Amino acid sequence: MLASQPKPRSRAGSGKAPQTARRASERADEHVTVNGSQRDRVIAECRAKPGSAEDYPFGDEVAVFKAAGRMFALVLLGPAPGSVSLKCDPDLAAGLRRRYAAITPGCHLNKQHWNTVALDGSVPEDELLDLIDHSYELVAARLTRAERDKLNP
Repeated sequence: MLASQPKPRSRAGSGKAPQTARRASERADEHVTVNGSQRDRVIAECRAKPGSAEDYPFGDEVAVFKAAGRMFALVLLGPAPGSVSLKCDPDLAAGLRRRYAAITPGCHLNKQHWNTVALDGSVPEDELLDLIDHSYELVAARLTRAERDKLNP
C-alpha cells in the first residue's frame, strides 16, 4: 500500500466505507495471466476492475479504461515497453515523480491529477498495481451513489 495514499472516505449517508476494488489476482472468479509483459498485466488489472469498460476513442494505439464513463487508465499499445497514464492525488503524484524517473506528469492530460508511468520495470509491480487501484478509487469516489452501486452489483 502506498504510504501517502488517502484513506477511503465513507459514502455520504450510508455510514460505510466504499468497497475497495480488489486486484485481479485476488479475485477468485477471475483468471489473470501472470506471465507476459508488464503492459499485459496492467491491461488485465484494468479489465478486472468492477464495471470497467475498455474503449479506443483515440484510435487503436491507446486503450482507455473507464468506470461509469469516466477514465481511470490509458494504456499506450505501441512499441514496448509502453506506458500507462493513471489518475492520482496531486500530493502523491508529486512524490512519485520525485521518487521514480519513470513517472512523469500525464501526457496530454491534466498534469496535476494524472501521471504517466513508463512500463520499463523500474516501478515495482506492487506499487504499479496500487497506483491502478488508487486511480480507479479516485474515479469511483466521484461517482453518484447510483453509479457506484452499478459498479458492484
